[in-house]
Amino acid sequence: MAGLKSLAKDTAIYGMSSIVGRFLNYLLVPLYTAKLSAESGGYGVITNIYSYVALLLVILTYGMETGFFRFANKKDEDPARVYSSILISVGSTSLLFILLVLAFLPQVSSFIGYSEHPEYVGVMAVCVAIDAFQTIPFAYLRYKKRPLKFAALKLLFIVLNIALNLAYFVLLPALYKNYPDAVGVIYDPTIGVGYAFFINLFCTALITLFFRKELTDFKYVFDRRLMARILSYSWPILVLGITGILNQTADKILFPFIYTGSDAAMQLGIYGAASKVAMIMAVITQAFRYAYEPFVFGKTGDRDNAATQAQAMKFFIVFTLLAFLAVVAYIDILKYIIAPDYWAGLKVIPIVMAAEIMMGVYFNLSFWYKLTDRTIWGAVFSGIGCVVLVAINVVFVPRYGYMACAWAGFAGYGTAMLLSYFVGQKYYPVAYPLRRIGGYVLLAGVIFAIYTFAVIDNVYLDLLLRTLLLAVFAAVVVKAEHFKLPHLLRR
Repeated sequence: MAGLKSLAKDTAIYGMSSIVGRFLNYLLVPLYTAKLSAESGGYGVITNIYSYVALLLVILTYGMETGFFRFANKKDEDPARVYSSILISVGSTSLLFILLVLAFLPQVSSFIGYSEHPEYVGVMAVCVAIDAFQTIPFAYLRYKKRPLKFAALKLLFIVLNIALNLAYFVLLPALYKNYPDAVGVIYDPTIGVGYAFFINLFCTALITLFFRKELTDFKYVFDRRLMARILSYSWPILVLGITGILNQTADKILFPFIYTGSDAAMQLGIYGAASKVAMIMAVITQAFRYAYEPFVFGKTGDRDNAATQAQAMKFFIVFTLLAFLAVVAYIDILKYIIAPDYWAGLKVIPIVMAAEIMMGVYFNLSFWYKLTDRTIWGAVFSGIGCVVLVAINVVFVPRYGYMACAWAGFAGYGTAMLLSYFVGQKYYPVAYPLRRIGGYVLLAGVIFAIYTFAVIDNVYLDLLLRTLLLAVFAAVVVKAEHFKLPHLLRR
């Protein structure tokens, strides 16, 4: 299992860029919630539009990222030909998408509720198209084992994005009060929340310039027969991706249509801001995915070894449980990430984090049908999970508001995870250490219950208790695993 050492190293690099990047990106949450009050609904607009963006990004990449790894690593395929064909395909569909949206911009904007601000929709349509195109060069960097450039570009985008947001939401508004004529050349206070979208477009477009080598250092060839085979492999992944992203965004897309109150934008903003605090799980899952996908599809002999996958699953669950307990333990500190008028939504955080853990487990389980070319199963599992999520939203959001959104995500991910495990054990059996994993989950559940029901009035004693319980979980894991993990990494 020497491959685990490579996986750990790549995960650390991708993870640091992802964790540091997400941490820096979190600076936008207190910024937006401070400058856009919950009552104004401004952050609700951001939450809603970025949910559409996430869905469109999946559609515009249509499984080509996974398709690239699968075919570039096949012995009888030319990786450069695979890369070129996929790049041309995704680039062409992204350009077509931009033209269609801009041609029907008034109709599209009116349909999703932004008839008064079609510029929001137009700008983000161009942004998501460029983002979809960039997905392939980013995948190529991972294939070529260049995590440092990958991480540097991701961090550059985030740092530049934050800097410009600080300028347009803090610095320039302050200067505009005293120097309206001079500052007015580059700043218009009436644009407001729209600057979040314009800045995103600028930063996304700029990153494309750094892919000069990845976009020019090969001969462009479009192999129709090859693309037909890649599309045949990848279309179920597209369905899987759509249903998977709907599990993350459907509640935020549907909320304005099904919530019966008059304050839908405000409530959605509260839910979206509170959910951001729980996104540490998405960080861990994303970092693991960036390293694990090329690792599993790689050409090294033991990388699809079932024992390796079982160990990887166990350690993934351990680290996500530790992160879950840490966030819940220090929620009274972490809540200051968002403005006080958004604190009403903090109660969704444990639910959203638990759902993210199950999503991560589901991703780990997904390799059985990717490695056996049975990707249609992924579409089935995610589709069923998505139906569960949408049904719970439609039935319960009108009565329970955004709390129903949180529980719907929990139920949707849980359903897909369980289906993938039981069907996967039939086609690609993996001996996951269920007793050990179950013991960790049970211990985490007990500690969470103590967090929830042990009421201590003294804030310092409360934090001390929570820290001790967190240390207990870590100590149990170290005692149970310390003989095995170093051994695995040395082999």
